[in-house]
Amino acid sequence: MDAHSRGQADEIDPADQWVLNPQTGNYELRLDHSNGQQTSVPRDTGSGPGAPGRAAPARDDAPGDVPVEGRGSGAASASDAGRSGARGGRSGGRAADKEATARADVPGQRSRRAGKRPADSAAAAGRGRSSRKRKQQKSGKKKALTWTGGVLAFVLVAGGTGAYFVYQHFNGNIDTIDVAGAGSGGFKKDQPINILVIGTDKRTGKGNEGYGDAGSEGHADTNILFHVSKDRTNATALSIPRDLITDIPDCETKNKDGSTTSIPGTLGTRFNVSLGQDGRDPGCTMRTVKEITGLTVDHFMMADFNAVKEMSTAVGGVKVCVAKDVDDPKSHLKLSKGEHVIQGEQALAFVRTRHAFGNESDLSRIETQQQFLSSMIRQMQSSETLTSPSKLWKVAEAATNALTVDSGIGTIEKLSELGRELASVDPKNITFTTLPVLDNPAEEIKATVVLNEAKARPLFSMMQNDISLTEVKKKESAQEAAAKKEQQALLKGPKAAPADVRVDVYNGGGPQGAAQETLNWLQNDQGALKSTNKGNSPDPDQPKTTLEYGANQADQARALAEMMGLPGSALKPGTEDAEGLEAMTLVLGKDFKGAGVPITGAAKAPDGVQKVAADKQVCAK
Repeated sequence: MDAHSRGQADEIDPADQWVLNPQTGNYELRLDHSNGQQTSVPRDTGSGPGAPGRAAPARDDAPGDVPVEGRGSGAASASDAGRSGARGGRSGGRAADKEATARADVPGQRSRRAGKRPADSAAAAGRGRSSRKRKQQKSGKKKALTWTGGVLAFVLVAGGTGAYFVYQHFNGNIDTIDVAGAGSGGFKKDQPINILVIGTDKRTGKGNEGYGDAGSEGHADTNILFHVSKDRTNATALSIPRDLITDIPDCETKNKDGSTTSIPGTLGTRFNVSLGQDGRDPGCTMRTVKEITGLTVDHFMMADFNAVKEMSTAVGGVKVCVAKDVDDPKSHLKLSKGEHVIQGEQALAFVRTRHAFGNESDLSRIETQQQFLSSMIRQMQSSETLTSPSKLWKVAEAATNALTVDSGIGTIEKLSELGRELASVDPKNITFTTLPVLDNPAEEIKATVVLNEAKARPLFSMMQNDISLTEVKKKESAQEAAAKKEQQALLKGPKAAPADVRVDVYNGGGPQGAAQETLNWLQNDQGALKSTNKGNSPDPDQPKTTLEYGANQADQARALAEMMGLPGSALKPGTEDAEGLEAMTLVLGKDFKGAGVPITGAAKAPDGVQKVAADKQVCAK
């Protein structure tokens, strides 16, 4: 294993550089070889301040309302001060000051020649060698590797970060950019997390030459907003097309001398020029994403062409599937029909090809990239990767070398903290989707796209309200299960045509304008023309949305429940028939999150919205 000379001195086995720190209960990497001297990790300082809360607006529904660069400065250990100084003048003083706190607690590493740990380690001397203790240590390492899989899976989605490797060697690899307050101020443990992953098309720097457009500084070529739910049970990865026509807001960029430069916004331009053009940095891209989605981006992670090559190689190759023989002379991708394990240049060709699959558009390429990243997540979660110290080292080395992040997470300590927040997300609950768009109607030759408002709004609302695009099953009692079964029975049976659904809509606890928004959605998107906005309900504080209907309106109720994603518990059937043209009564409660957004359960993405589950192998067509 290439340990960059650090794991080779005195025949030290790189796998033995991991030692248990009794202060944290975690295995940690010790790169120093001197007896009795260990490198310590700075204590976790906690996450930065979060975004300010947003007050809920008052309701005022009325009938007929019209809705209107620099390199990150990781500290080096005292023993590595010379090497660090040669690399960038970084001092190892701070780490040396902190070493004393761990010297008596962290056991020394084993020497391959001696076959045992240094005898002068106080912690090792006081620690028993029973088989029970060994089992406990092995269990701790397994636990650490388990959450590392989650961390590194996210790393691959995000373009790379070696969150598990919390020492100075990797800390010094990371490049950072101060985005001048563009983010939330830092992710928080008890709040949703939004990370913007940017893949640039820059042609400068080692490994990025030879792909055309020589000297390009790079724009926002691949963009994924990675939203992690507050309870960490699920995540949505929203791809934003580079050719989306949108408005780029004014933004400030931080100069090397500490001053800021204000860059004016641009109306009606491609999304990809939110980075690179006119001196814009990733903070400008973060602001643009917020303008589009309404979601505040906490942090960004950015990688280039070289990252794809190095990461795919470090993980031992990524399994992909193609539904047909592929020979694309432009990207140089050549694959026979079926499954393949690709890495390096071939992996880059796979994610860059635009003429091998689909309708040969950038949207088809996005789907291919999502399939690649999903497969990479599965590879990172595999025991083949998690149980290989050499492979984990290579992944971390490649990832941190390829990564540029905002200064808020510009250290291994902060990335490690972020990784622990993300580790609990099961890949089966990670869903890739693409921003709903339409061909630009202003162009004869279709080269750009515009936002599909009708389909994008519900999707944004799902993300804003932390609703998963995948089913997240929760345990329930026998009584809850029986009640749920009874409620679900109300949803079964024939459904009326949308044109035959007659309903009066009241706002009884939803946001301002909820009744009118729902009316517009029912009439314009669902074809339920016999719906009416009745304004505010006499009871303005209903916690749950309800639908009351007559016995002869059950088919209408089932149709409306399907449209709106109403649970069976929301249906309140009457015992008598409705008379004449009497309408059903829909009262929007405090659980109402937006027109087209299901009240409960797994979210049903708007029709036509493409989805890729991270735990499924999909063949590119």
